[in-house]
Amino acid sequence: MHPPPPAADAMDFSQNSLFGYMEDLQELTIIERPVRRSLKTPEEIERLTVDEDLSDIERAVYLLSAGQDIQGTSVIANLPFLMRQNPAETLRRVLPKVREVLPVAGVEMQLTAAVSFLTILQEESVSVHTYAHSFLQVILLHLEHRDAGVSNAWLETLLSVIEVLPKETLRHEILNPLVSKAQLSQTVQSRLVSCKILGKMTNKFDAHTIKREILPLVKSLCQDVEYEVRSCMCRQLENIAQGIGTELTKSVVLPELIELSRDEGSSVRLAAFETLVNLLDVFDTGIFTPDQHLRFLEFYKKLCTLGLQQENGHNENQIPPQILEQEKKYISVRKNCAYNFPAMIVFVDPKNFHMELYSTFFCLCHDPEVPVRYTIAICFYEVSKLLNSGVYLIHKELITLLQDESLEVLDALIDHLPEILELMSTGGESSVQENKLSSLPDLIPALTAAEQRAAASLKWRTHEKLLQKYACLPHIISSDQIYYRFLQRMFTIVMTNNVLPVQKAASRTLCIFLRYNRKQEQRHEVIQKLIEQLGQGKSYWNRLRFLDTCEFIIEIFSKSFFCKYFFLPAIELTHDPVANVRMKLCYLLPKVKSTLKIPADKHLLQQLEMCVRKLLCQEKDKDVLAIVKRTVLELDRMEMSMDAFQKKFYEKDLLDQEKEREELLLMEMEQLEKEKQQSDGRPMSEKNFEKKRRDTKTPTALPKSLPISVPGPSGTSTPSTSKEIKKSKLTRSQSFNNQAFHAKYGSLDKCASKSPTVGYTPSVSGLGKTSVVSLTDDSFRTRNASSAPTAFSPAPSLPGTSRGTSNSVDPKSSASKDTQPRKATLKSRKSNP
Repeated sequence: MHPPPPAADAMDFSQNSLFGYMEDLQELTIIERPVRRSLKTPEEIERLTVDEDLSDIERAVYLLSAGQDIQGTSVIANLPFLMRQNPAETLRRVLPKVREVLPVAGVEMQLTAAVSFLTILQEESVSVHTYAHSFLQVILLHLEHRDAGVSNAWLETLLSVIEVLPKETLRHEILNPLVSKAQLSQTVQSRLVSCKILGKMTNKFDAHTIKREILPLVKSLCQDVEYEVRSCMCRQLENIAQGIGTELTKSVVLPELIELSRDEGSSVRLAAFETLVNLLDVFDTGIFTPDQHLRFLEFYKKLCTLGLQQENGHNENQIPPQILEQEKKYISVRKNCAYNFPAMIVFVDPKNFHMELYSTFFCLCHDPEVPVRYTIAICFYEVSKLLNSGVYLIHKELITLLQDESLEVLDALIDHLPEILELMSTGGESSVQENKLSSLPDLIPALTAAEQRAAASLKWRTHEKLLQKYACLPHIISSDQIYYRFLQRMFTIVMTNNVLPVQKAASRTLCIFLRYNRKQEQRHEVIQKLIEQLGQGKSYWNRLRFLDTCEFIIEIFSKSFFCKYFFLPAIELTHDPVANVRMKLCYLLPKVKSTLKIPADKHLLQQLEMCVRKLLCQEKDKDVLAIVKRTVLELDRMEMSMDAFQKKFYEKDLLDQEKEREELLLMEMEQLEKEKQQSDGRPMSEKNFEKKRRDTKTPTALPKSLPISVPGPSGTSTPSTSKEIKKSKLTRSQSFNNQAFHAKYGSLDKCASKSPTVGYTPSVSGLGKTSVVSLTDDSFRTRNASSAPTAFSPAPSLPGTSRGTSNSVDPKSSASKDTQPRKATLKSRKSNP
């Protein structure tokens, strides 16, 4: 139909326009005509009416005898139900009527019958013998229907029936008639059906019967005059080979395949090639003579550079003139070679990779065509796994693909980037760490350049995925390298990027970087930036991202960490001038409340309740108010976690205590490193530290017999200052650091409920509690809470709160119950969207 004229223009009454409107009216008339014709006359309605008192069987017989086609089709579709309900009467009265109507039935009824017969077989409504006696001849009768769709439907039903029929029935009812059906005098359709039946029946007979009765038919069909028949029979040779065994396959099937591979028809040659590939295992192809092995390898190398002008393994600038179609074929060949490269490493043995295949791998990684480089990038992880300790040989190729000009290549590579980098950093062996940093000098520049290229493109999904994969970097490079080369970049993306999924990915990765940062000063700087530039930012968009970051921190860090630094800045946003910020905070409040532990965090709970009350009383936005009311109900239903273990929160408490223990040990490790540097007069190198850190393994499972520590009075144990105790602490810290840094980074995503190695009760200084570690190892001793370094002690200017810090040096940082809630700093701030 013609589109209506624009509203801004005057109505056009020209002759052309009027004719257009007339055509529109005619089209509307044509649309209505089928509706009028579809109405039934009283006579037609009378013929379609059936007596309601008839039983299902009687109604089916009546409709098949005197009804119209649509009614007969409905009866046949309902045939499985009738077989379940009354099989004897259905076979005696209904099925004979079905046999009568099918030869003259239309396509729809034939297709329905094929499906119904298959359903009856699958539901096992009758025995196999009864099914073969009642239904098999009907199926065979319609295999050569003139409609190809109908013929294929009946063939699929027959192939399923062949699976369950006994040998004698197959021989007499199907195999014997097949001898005449496969002759050249029969139609092409008949011979095609014969090919598929032969392929299906092979595994039902013994090798002697197959050799005597089936293989002659197979040979005849392989030499058929029609290429469709030769191609169809060729694709069945794989099934036949599996049925007759290796010896007959080599003597009978293999010669036929070789001949078909030289066929004049391209579809026949393709079928022969694919069948040969599928039968390689049958032909004992692993046993090559040295000469055959060398020829096969050299042929593969030539295919990898097909279409490229080369000399001594290096690409030349001169490209021979070739037609476009030929170039496309060459690219396709090289792409397939890249896809099969991991298999070729197995073929030559990974130990021989450098001598035999490295130059080929180099050429594929530097191929001028993107599809080839994309394919080798997909296979890069498989290649790295196969090389194992020899993975250092392809370091340069990793850098090359990271710096590839095509983002498609980069996108393919980063799917397994964490696993690749882990293999690269360990040299394929978990105990090797000496070359962790020195072997990848160009890795950090390549990673940063890749991120900048993705950020500058319009493919934000690639950028998002790359940022997500960067969460693995704490296991690969040092904390300082992450801090100076990546962490600030993540913060910039969160602040300035315009794509929400990208911002969230950067925010989560930033939180993981912060989680594994080993310097307290750097952690405080990042926390302060998050609060001041996001949580207290001028743009409401930044404040929304701060709430996203808070959600990630709740997921990744311990409850005490969130409460100490982010609890108050988060709930201050209840006073935000922008409704969207307040609304998002309301959705987050249940998770915020879940971080509290009673009675240690009672003062924080009071401040949370005060903020919620203010929202209920002062909120003017109706949408926010509705969400606040729902949130209040959810908060009321929540059960608070206690300082002591509770059975209902057992797994969550264990996971949280493990996180808190890791955070404490990170701080303790930093302190002990400083002491060691002062005592030795030289800093501990990253290389030596990594080696020591991996010398011990901390089990992640908590034994059932391990007692949970019970808080005791403070001052029950005296902290030791001897060198032996410090050494013991450092060993424990290094052991933990191995667990924290070298566990799969994906465990943060899955929030795996790993049980801690030791029972641990967080220190609550204000209540005079003691953290206890119960282990038989002498290096783990009961320690006074005041002797351990305080985890994440905030800088004086850093907003935050702590759980009971009565022994803190700074009186302002004490969190007594009388502490008043901080004044909202956002009330007078205007948002800049």
